[in-house]
Amino acid sequence: MRMCVVLAICLTVGLAMPAMAQQAKPESIKKLLQVSGAGDLGVQMMNQMIPALKNMIPDAPPAFWDDVMQEVNAEELENLLIPVYQKHLTEADVKALNEFYASDVGQKMIKTQPAIMRESMMLGQQWGQQLAQKIVQRYEAQKAK
Repeated sequence: MRMCVVLAICLTVGLAMPAMAQQAKPESIKKLLQVSGAGDLGVQMMNQMIPALKNMIPDAPPAFWDDVMQEVNAEELENLLIPVYQKHLTEADVKALNEFYASDVGQKMIKTQPAIMRESMMLGQQWGQQLAQKIVQRYEAQKAK
């Protein structure tokens, strides 16, 4: 009986711990998205998509595309992202991230991250291609036996 009570208390405390962590506030998340540049990603993605869209709609005049870009609103994306951040981060997490991104090294990370991501993606593609070649060669070697 005593063991059941101890187990029940441990389970109750264990389950209550995540609930005690304060959910990240929308305002804190918006600040994080803005300071980290994540809020501008939608605009950047649209700028990258426009050439492909122009190929799909070659008759559209330049004014059409200007109007399209005027409708792209980074705040709209930020509002969509808030629940995702709230699902995974607490208010303390977001506060710490905001402090990090406000620091010199955080600002350096913001500035260098696009280059890091670009170079990492290239290396990842090369690695994947080499791995695929090895797998095919391995299969062919086993098949030849």
